[in-house]
Amino acid sequence: MSFTSFYFLCFYACILIIYYLIPAKLQWVFLLVSSIAYYLLSGNGILILYPLAACLTAYAGIFVMGRTSDGRKRRTALVFVILLLIGSLFVLKYVNFGINTINGVMGILGWKQNVISGFHFLIPLGISFYTFSILGYVIDVYNQIAEPQKNFFKMALYGMYFPAILSGPVLRYREDGEQFFQPHPFDYKQVTFGFQRMLWGFFKTLVISERMNLVVNTVYDNYLGYSGVYIWIATICYAFQLYTNFSGGMDIALGISQTFGLKLPENFERPFFAKTISEYWRRWHITLGVWMREYVFYPLLRTQVFSKLGRKCKEKFGKKRGKQLTTFAAMFILWFTVGIWHGGDWKFVIGSGLLHWFYIVMGELLNPVYGRIMQKCRINSDGWFVNGWRVLRTFLLANIGFVFFRADSTAAACHMLASAFCVGNIGVLFDGSLFLLGLDFIEFTIAAVSLLILFAVSLLQQKEGVRERIARKNIVIRWGIWYALLFYVILLGYYGPGYSAVEFIYQGF
Repeated sequence: MSFTSFYFLCFYACILIIYYLIPAKLQWVFLLVSSIAYYLLSGNGILILYPLAACLTAYAGIFVMGRTSDGRKRRTALVFVILLLIGSLFVLKYVNFGINTINGVMGILGWKQNVISGFHFLIPLGISFYTFSILGYVIDVYNQIAEPQKNFFKMALYGMYFPAILSGPVLRYREDGEQFFQPHPFDYKQVTFGFQRMLWGFFKTLVISERMNLVVNTVYDNYLGYSGVYIWIATICYAFQLYTNFSGGMDIALGISQTFGLKLPENFERPFFAKTISEYWRRWHITLGVWMREYVFYPLLRTQVFSKLGRKCKEKFGKKRGKQLTTFAAMFILWFTVGIWHGGDWKFVIGSGLLHWFYIVMGELLNPVYGRIMQKCRINSDGWFVNGWRVLRTFLLANIGFVFFRADSTAAACHMLASAFCVGNIGVLFDGSLFLLGLDFIEFTIAAVSLLILFAVSLLQQKEGVRERIARKNIVIRWGIWYALLFYVILLGYYGPGYSAVEFIYQGF
């Protein structure tokens, strides 16, 4: 049941009304019941057993940790939880990745294809999101930086909260958990701000993302028939489709939560304004990046293997370079993990993982050279032109990764990139050919205007939240803006009978 469907809006409206009519102390119970109902109504209701089992596993581990101070027992409980949660995630999402890789290697070596047969699993909604949220909490309890939850049903609500089930964000209990169980009296400002945030999310998904999808599908579903500029146009459209789809879903999820009096962590901070790939990943899917650094990267650096590696590298290459090389090695594992999190396929490992590791490593190595060149040429490294070039460069580098992310396979992505760089058909920008990619002139104009609105709002958000700015206006201007946006979405959004809106791209992750 997609957030953009009419049925979900009816479901949500009923929940919101009841939420504020019942006693405040029962609100968290009602949210748990609502989350279970959402899962059951979303199809294949039997799959609810997966998040329930994950919550039960985590609860059992936390229960043991809370009842003993014995280090061995606590470590055993932690390992038990990690093996079960990560093990189930691996089996459901990545066992076929391993099988396909083995079959591919066998094919290269001259063996027959499909030496090992794959498996077909029904994967529950948002398995990676609730697994990471729950696992992070268990690790925090083990490290004694979070209090163990003694009520299983509260644990279940934290792990299965329905607005976060489709595409996150990845929660951290010590920052986000306890608010779920506190009473939340009706607050007009929070409810209206939540509605406004949801409306902005609908604008992104139904007006922009759905239009971008038409261009993307036209080219990527028939990539052998397109080359050069067509590939770049489709890829840039995909960048905006992915961003507006994912961040729009976040806006809706965070807006829904705000109407309940809950504050979920932000997941995006204008990523296409980033000047480097490192900064880009601090702005894109923020909660995943924080989770990966906190529970993968830093613990990895503290292991004996990397401690020994660090000492050897420092002895051989010097303190500064040795530390850098050790960090790069740990980053390789980190980015491989980020890549495979996005999906069990080498196109994700490359496009969302190792390619970005390469960008960051090369950036670190070449940055001193770049700085010296800027100094010798007497160029202001913080000027608007240089910063503009950095933003454009980062956006283009990210788009190369998006080709792998969207393409049918790694081979298809490589073919498209070769075509994009080698074929010079810039004339299609001026002969009207672009209007044959799924959007006619009027639709293309609507998409362009909508992207300009998105860009303008993003610029304004750098200084202050737009909702806060609008709230200070007089009532006519204030509500005039929001009603204008509402009618813009109603009149120009892609939805309704006979139209199959794209599901949130990240809901299967």
